[in-house]
Amino acid sequence: MNIKFIVVGKLKEKYFKQGIVEYAKRLSKFCKFSIVEVPDEKAPESLSDAEMADVKGKEGERILNKIKEREYVYSLEILGKERSSEEFAKEIDQLATYGHSDLTFVIGGSLGLSPEVIKRANAHISFGRFTLPHQLMRLVLVEQVYRAFMINAGSPYHK
Repeated sequence: MNIKFIVVGKLKEKYFKQGIVEYAKRLSKFCKFSIVEVPDEKAPESLSDAEMADVKGKEGERILNKIKEREYVYSLEILGKERSSEEFAKEIDQLATYGHSDLTFVIGGSLGLSPEVIKRANAHISFGRFTLPHQLMRLVLVEQVYRAFMINAGSPYHK
């Protein structure tokens, strides 16, 4: 199985990088894991609706250019479906069983995802209504993907 994260912006904090490296190492037993960073669009603090749409559109084009047709895409968004860790694990297991071996997770920029990226996604995930920094979301997501594999393997990690 191939797991890919497409994320907007660079990871800056060393402690997030260290956590992601650790989970990536653990994931290597179960899948090929990669992170693709696309540049964020520079934007002033206060934007009009049209300017926000333009920023999301440009970032969205960069994201879509990194997605292949065969990939099953999850978009991370507040309005997505919340899942328990067990439900998520079962979903990943079923996708693999039914021939979806390329899973891609998309984390947008600070303004969110463009409508085009949301439309391309096969599924939408929410980690609740909290607003989390995008860099922290990478770490949370990679841990949950690892947890899903551990649940599916019957490991006590989840307990």
